[in-house]
Amino acid sequence: MTRVEQLAASLPQHIDSALIMDKINRRYITGFNSSQGMVLITRRNAYFLTDSRYIEAARNTIKGIECVEYKNKETLKALVDSHGLRHIAVEDESLSCAQYRRLKETLNNAELYTDIIEQLIRRMRLIKTPFEIEKIRQAQQLIDYGFNFILTRIKKGRSERELAIELEFAIRKQGAQAAAFDFIVLSGENTSMPHGVPGDRTIKNGDFLLMDFGAVVDGWCSDMTRTVAIGTCSDEQRNVYQTVLTAQLAALSALRAGLSCADGDAAARNVIKAAGYGEFFGHGTGHGVGLEVHEAPRLSLSATETLCEGSVVTVEPGIYFPGRFGVRIEDMVCITKDGCENLTKSPKELITV
Repeated sequence: MTRVEQLAASLPQHIDSALIMDKINRRYITGFNSSQGMVLITRRNAYFLTDSRYIEAARNTIKGIECVEYKNKETLKALVDSHGLRHIAVEDESLSCAQYRRLKETLNNAELYTDIIEQLIRRMRLIKTPFEIEKIRQAQQLIDYGFNFILTRIKKGRSERELAIELEFAIRKQGAQAAAFDFIVLSGENTSMPHGVPGDRTIKNGDFLLMDFGAVVDGWCSDMTRTVAIGTCSDEQRNVYQTVLTAQLAALSALRAGLSCADGDAAARNVIKAAGYGEFFGHGTGHGVGLEVHEAPRLSLSATETLCEGSVVTVEPGIYFPGRFGVRIEDMVCITKDGCENLTKSPKELITV
C-alpha cells in the first residue's frame, strides 16, 4: 500500500479528502522536495499542485500522483469543486492563521477540519521502512566519520566556531546533503548550556568539549552528541561523565517495542537521580529522528506514546552545572521487537585529547 493509499484509507468516514501543505509532510507523501506546493488526496485520486518553478521536476520525479501546475487559488478551487469535495482535513500546527483564512475564503463551499490529518501522518511517520532506516544509517555513518575526523583537529587555542565550521565542511565533503541542524560545539563553562551556540571561546586545558551534530542524506537525518576532555580531567568531571554514560546504557538496555516513552525516559533519569544529579537533567532523554531531526516519538517524563518497532529515536541523557560544565552522550537507535539496534558506532568511553 502506498502512502497515499494508506492515508486515504485512514480518513474518518465523514472526511472526503485531505489537503497537505507542510513542507516535510509533502515530502513524506510525494518523495519530492520543494519550497512550494500542496497535496490533495481524495478517496480515489491524488494531486500534487506546484508552481512553474517545480512542475517539470515534479512530473519527472513523482510516481502515482498527478502533478498539476498551480497558477493561482482558482487552480485548487476548480480541482476541489470538480470532485465535489465538501469535508477536507487540513493541517493545524503548520498552517498560519493567514494561510487558514485564505483557504477558507478559497474553498468557501467546503468545511475544513484541523484535528485529523497531522495525527494520521504523525502515526505513519513513527515507523520507518527498511529503505528509510538505511538512509538514516548512511547519515549516521557520515557523523561517525566526522567525529573521528574532528578528534584529530581539536587543539588548545582553537575556537568553538572554528571547529563547528570545520566539522560541517568535513561531512559535507564526504557527501552529506546538508547539516541536519546548526551544529553545537561548546567548550568549558559553555557546555552547561544544552543548546548553546558556538562562539569565539577558545579551547583550554581542563575543558570539556561538547559536540552535537547531524547529517542529512536524501532528506533523512542523523543526530549524535559526544563530550570529550581536553588535556586533563578532574575527578568530578570523570564521575559526572560516568554517571551520564551509565544512565544512557540503562536506557539503551530498556528500549524495545511496546515500552512507554515515559518509561524509556525514566530508565536514564532514575540513574541520574540516584547519583544526586536529578535537578541538573532538565530535558527529555530522547526524540524521534527522520525527515526532521526532532519528531515523534519523544522520550520524556510527560510522554504518552509507546515505542513502535521501526521507530528511530535518540538516547541522550545529560547533566549540566550552570556556569561550570556539562556532559551529554547521544546515540541514535532503531527500535526492534526485543530491544534496539544502535546505529551509532562512535566510541563513548571518555576520550581525552
